[in-house]
Amino acid sequence: SDKEHREYGLGGHMRNLNKERLNVNMRRKRITQIFPWLIPLRTWQRKIFFYLGMKLDHNRYTSCVQESLLPAEVFSSRCPLYNKETGFDMIYQENKVHNLKLAAATIDRMLIRPGETFSFSLATHHADRREPYRDGLTVINGRLTTAPGGGMCQLSNLLFWVFLHSPLTIVERHGHGSKDFPEPPSDAPMGVDATLAEGWKDLKVRNDTDHTFQIHIAFDPEQISGHLYADRQPALCYSISNGPVTYRRRQEHVWEEVDVIQTLSDRKTGELQNTRTLYRNICRIGYTLPEDTVIL
Repeated sequence: SDKEHREYGLGGHMRNLNKERLNVNMRRKRITQIFPWLIPLRTWQRKIFFYLGMKLDHNRYTSCVQESLLPAEVFSSRCPLYNKETGFDMIYQENKVHNLKLAAATIDRMLIRPGETFSFSLATHHADRREPYRDGLTVINGRLTTAPGGGMCQLSNLLFWVFLHSPLTIVERHGHGSKDFPEPPSDAPMGVDATLAEGWKDLKVRNDTDHTFQIHIAFDPEQISGHLYADRQPALCYSISNGPVTYRRRQEHVWEEVDVIQTLSDRKTGELQNTRTLYRNICRIGYTLPEDTVIL
């Protein structure tokens, strides 16, 4: 439907975004690239209007945390905390874990009640109030570097993957424009990610059901796990898969293209209800692919 296309960022809007990515070298330079000293001012301005916009958009945003977990686990997933394939000193992985735990503390056990919208940026806005974020890996102006709060996308990636297994409506999600190093092992298929840029890009989901959902984030020494609970099990089961993966060379870069597909089935009978392509994920590959990879 038209609504689904708007919610998942499909149709003409997504095609336009993909064209922008593929023609990145033809873009005009932003004023902050010409005058880097303007970046702090521009960032402050964007954050002010970003959060003011949420105060005025008439949405009810999640804020309630309940210590006890709801009875029905809808979906859970876990992934390694540390990635040794980045090419950077492992101190930045340690710093990332520190940042993830700060952010997760503000999200853990948060309820998403009927009619409410969860915003990652709003939920974690003051996560570093008592203890500052540390320098982690992040992409700024298309370049992999380090900055306070870097690595937060691992948490938003995990939450997005979990949300896709529920009837929650994806209101806002942005894919990474590039992958600069191989991803650690995960049960998520390719192209399931959600990048963040406070003031610019957010991860938002809205609860258009009569269920109440609850987020739970947990850590062990090597892994982070994400769980979604509900007051009762939804009627449908959700599974996510990929279409064929294609690698294309454009100018000096290799681009990865893959469809992300959602399948719905009846929870009791297992009967297939619907299959749809949510979006086509396109990103630039910034590392050497295996020798047997076919590049068109």
